[in-house]
Amino acid sequence: MESQITMKGTMTGSIADFRRAARDWLEANVPSEPSPEDGPDSRTYVLAWQKTQAQGGWAGLAWPREVGGRGLSVLEQIVWFEEYARAGAPSPLNASFVGLNHAGPTLIACGTPEQKAYHLPRILAGEVIWCQGFSEPGAGSDLGSLRCRGRVEGDELVIDGHKIWSSFADIADWQELLVRTDPAAKTSGALTWVICPMDAPGITVRPIRTMAGPHKYCEVFYDSVRIPLANVVGGVNQGWATAMSTLSFERGTAGLALLIGHTLKVEKLLADCPMNRPELRLRIARLRAEGASIRAATYRFALDCESAVPDASGSMMRLSFAEFAQRVTAAAIDLYGIDAAQVVGAHGWGHDYLDAFSETIAGGTAEIQRNIIAERVLGLPKGPR
Repeated sequence: MESQITMKGTMTGSIADFRRAARDWLEANVPSEPSPEDGPDSRTYVLAWQKTQAQGGWAGLAWPREVGGRGLSVLEQIVWFEEYARAGAPSPLNASFVGLNHAGPTLIACGTPEQKAYHLPRILAGEVIWCQGFSEPGAGSDLGSLRCRGRVEGDELVIDGHKIWSSFADIADWQELLVRTDPAAKTSGALTWVICPMDAPGITVRPIRTMAGPHKYCEVFYDSVRIPLANVVGGVNQGWATAMSTLSFERGTAGLALLIGHTLKVEKLLADCPMNRPELRLRIARLRAEGASIRAATYRFALDCESAVPDASGSMMRLSFAEFAQRVTAAAIDLYGIDAAQVVGAHGWGHDYLDAFSETIAGGTAEIQRNIIAERVLGLPKGPR
């Protein structure tokens, strides 16, 4: 399959040429030091890496040209993810994830021209960090029941409430915030998606230490926080549709680079597993087959969605990867043992094993994903609410 590409210092050519260019650039530019776990140092690291990619012409590959992206095909994006994982580049699940995979695509799909012009170049250039303000105590996967309120006063929204599990909120500049703007309504139609500046007066952020070790998640409290109505994306009381766009990106193709990385790790596990452990070798071999099937399905899904916002079938990709990641990390612990050099430390399998428990919770629990698949993909009757 031929695809014309143009980038700094590279002639047009085929997908094979694109792969070689990506591989050469990554080999020359991937940081030699791993990312700090959390805090200001992790922000500095992530922004520097994003800036390096932008300066090299490797940021926003699949974003439209009119918003500062490269406008390349999904196939080229997949090739980049493959080479990114192969090069051992920094985890894509870092502080830049929300901006690149949630906020950016949502603004492209639903934002005003002014919102796109201001925010999208800064995301791509590695100038800002975004976080997400969706989940609340008692309203995680069930976003329709959230209670964080936003009342309209003149040309502002005044926000009061509490969010939780907001990744990287302590180092973020902006937040994609979902609030209830019609307190009398009992439906999701009362919600509004708004761009929240994290330095606004009245915001308090409290980091939460995970069982894996880092302070990755945060609680965020809002006390009469004033946000211009110009920051609303998709319209007041129209936030459910905007949020579904956000979650469709997260549940569909956003984790593709991470998935590819896990399939490569399975190859290493199989190579390290001795012949005198046949049951474990069989288990890892099955994981290899499972990873290949999920990867193929996700490629197909990504290609099908090239010209449209991902649909509900993205939940199949999200759920499959989440459970696969948990099985892979568990197999690694069983292979090496809990005291092995490959397991201990901030970047060892032990950290990955503990962190993977969140995979079947974040972005909608496994149970919610199964309901979405049953009702919206398979057309089965809705369960009781």
